[in-house]
Amino acid sequence: MTVRPGGQLFDDQRRQRAIEALGVLDTPPDERVDRVARLAQEMFGVPMVSVTLMDGDRQFRKAQIGLGGHEAPRADSFCDLTIRQEGTLVVEDAATDDVFAENPFVVGDPHLRFYAGHPLKAPGGEQVGTLCIVDTEPRTLDERGRALLRELALWVQTELLDADEMDNASVVQRAMLPSRTPEVPGYTLAAAAAPAGHLLGDVYDWQVVGGRLRVALADVMGKGAGPAIIASAVRASLRTAPERPLAQAVSEIDRMLEDDIGGSNIFVTAVAADIDVATGAIDFVDAGHSLAFVLRAGGKWDALRSTGLPLGMGFDETRTASRVQLDPGDVFMICSDGLLDVLDEDDPFRHVHDTLRDLGPSGAVREATLLAARRGAPDDVTVLVVRRDV
Repeated sequence: MTVRPGGQLFDDQRRQRAIEALGVLDTPPDERVDRVARLAQEMFGVPMVSVTLMDGDRQFRKAQIGLGGHEAPRADSFCDLTIRQEGTLVVEDAATDDVFAENPFVVGDPHLRFYAGHPLKAPGGEQVGTLCIVDTEPRTLDERGRALLRELALWVQTELLDADEMDNASVVQRAMLPSRTPEVPGYTLAAAAAPAGHLLGDVYDWQVVGGRLRVALADVMGKGAGPAIIASAVRASLRTAPERPLAQAVSEIDRMLEDDIGGSNIFVTAVAADIDVATGAIDFVDAGHSLAFVLRAGGKWDALRSTGLPLGMGFDETRTASRVQLDPGDVFMICSDGLLDVLDEDDPFRHVHDTLRDLGPSGAVREATLLAARRGAPDDVTVLVVRRDV
């Protein structure tokens, strides 16, 4: 047992038992993991990417790009140091770094200069490996880049779990969705997401910043690992630098998607909104989603329509915010189009109105996910509700 930076104990024997229990050592390449590695390479523009698992005195690379093999010595490796600490390890220029300047992976093949790695955890929390991006030239990694690497690492982590865990879609949801609901005096918040299969291509998020509640829901067109990974990247970008003006935040996601996955025919519809907690004023940007509404206290529905194009379509769309007022008793709701598949076809608005009235926000979003399960919804169902109480 060794001591991690910061004084925490690192139990290598426990780590070894955990990685062996996963049953992934010395297994053939897995397309699901390989796709994450390829997306990481495209998003960060690096020549080398590895999903590295520590086994005794060696590194086993479950996926690798540009590193020339699936095994390497563990001693002196950047990834070994990564799993011995908490959080992301970033080395911007190893040749000038006091710890790594004489490292054999720096002075010798593959002559590393830049490294960024985030730990991968077994179900018991043991840090058993890393997702890392590597370059032979110095680089920097900003906060958005760090957040994106963390999100991709979480995705790899879910892929490496036992098959029984993968059958439980909540594993994916925990990695992609907010872990807690903000407490906002005078408001009631609720949200839920139900995947049509294993992998959730919708994502929602919320956070309170400087008297504003920023909420967002995005729906990635398509199904499978690719859209799910992109959804997590969108969430990571939304959470980065939340003090940015709303239209700027959405525009930057648009540019990121076009730069990194342009031409893939995967687009994202989204609604992002800032709610002034004191006044109830809502500034919102709709990128081709058109499924945001205000249900007035008197029962009238206001659809918040927009002609904005989806994100990532490459038309250099100018994003602008619109405004609507949320008064006491009003409900602001965003949903994915999967909800339309489980509502009453004859009167979906009445169906939602009655469910909100009878069950409240939390009960209503829970009912939406139950309906999705009972009726075998063909698409992901995600609902986010904010009610102004006073």
